[in-house]
Amino acid sequence: MPLLVFITAFAPGETGAIHAYLLDPQHAKWKPVAKTTDVEHPFFLAISPDEKHLYSIHAPGEFGGQKDEQVAAYRITNDQGELQLINRQSSRGAASCYLDVDASGKVLFLANYLGGSVASYSLREDGSISEAISFHQHSGSSVNVDRQQGPHAHCIVVSPNNRWAYAADLGLDQILAYSFDAETSRLSPNKQPFVRTIPGAGPRHLTFHPSGQHVYVINEMANSLTVFDHNMETGFLIERQTISTLPEDFDGTSHCADVKVTPDGRFIYGTNRGHDSVAAYRVESTGTLTLLDIVPSGGKGPQNLAITKDGQFLLCANMPGNNVTVFHIDAQTGNLRSVGDPLSIPSPSCIMIR
Repeated sequence: MPLLVFITAFAPGETGAIHAYLLDPQHAKWKPVAKTTDVEHPFFLAISPDEKHLYSIHAPGEFGGQKDEQVAAYRITNDQGELQLINRQSSRGAASCYLDVDASGKVLFLANYLGGSVASYSLREDGSISEAISFHQHSGSSVNVDRQQGPHAHCIVVSPNNRWAYAADLGLDQILAYSFDAETSRLSPNKQPFVRTIPGAGPRHLTFHPSGQHVYVINEMANSLTVFDHNMETGFLIERQTISTLPEDFDGTSHCADVKVTPDGRFIYGTNRGHDSVAAYRVESTGTLTLLDIVPSGGKGPQNLAITKDGQFLLCANMPGNNVTVFHIDAQTGNLRSVGDPLSIPSPSCIMIR
């Protein structure tokens, strides 16, 4: 059974689009089935839990400019990935870069990189988006004078128990913690409002272990992964480990981008842009990580990862490399093996598997 995969082309005008493919991952065979072009700079996507709706960043004309951008709601009309626009709302910021939907399907979360803010929205039964219900402006700075003069919220992710949301802020070297109410869609700072990463780390993306007991943060500027223990009752985080994503002998310039965990919680993968590779780790019983291998990503600037629901394949979007690669995940070792030829697509920034 082929998989329906949505991939964004991060560009202005009609070049910017959401592409839909049917994928046979065993042979890396891609069949284009739909292309949605009424969206510009669709940097990131999210799909509702019932898989009936898709949400996308929409930045008309310029991404990261002076004007607030938008988030767009689409109805997935069929199994060919055709999308019907429902509505759009202001993102309340610029360089809007991340979306997540809670487990109830009632709340949408958004992060704005440039201004360093996060917002929450109510999702109606028809999939449409309300105006922003909550808006939280981050403040402060960190040690890198070039990139950390102010806040830069790079993601916001909901916990598996649907009680907490965590925002990685690259500009502050902080993971900010929020509680939320699925009925009102309101975000509130948690009693432990944030934890710090190593100064200058630049936390970018995070993901949860399926058990909910650990959080994995990939640090863009420090080229590392930080492991936190996660208390599901209080939402508190405790740092346990930081481990490099690069070979010890690498002395070039590289920056991390994305991190994903397999559905069974046994393996984790992170991307290196510059070294152009994917780092693979085994998850130990304590939640800490052991490096398995670092393999070429198959293109320049690996930006985003997606793992199939059966945990057998990993997809990697090489954004400046203009391609998407498929890897088979060894169920016993977690090692990656490239499958077939890469898919050519302009500036792929996000992959979502329905």
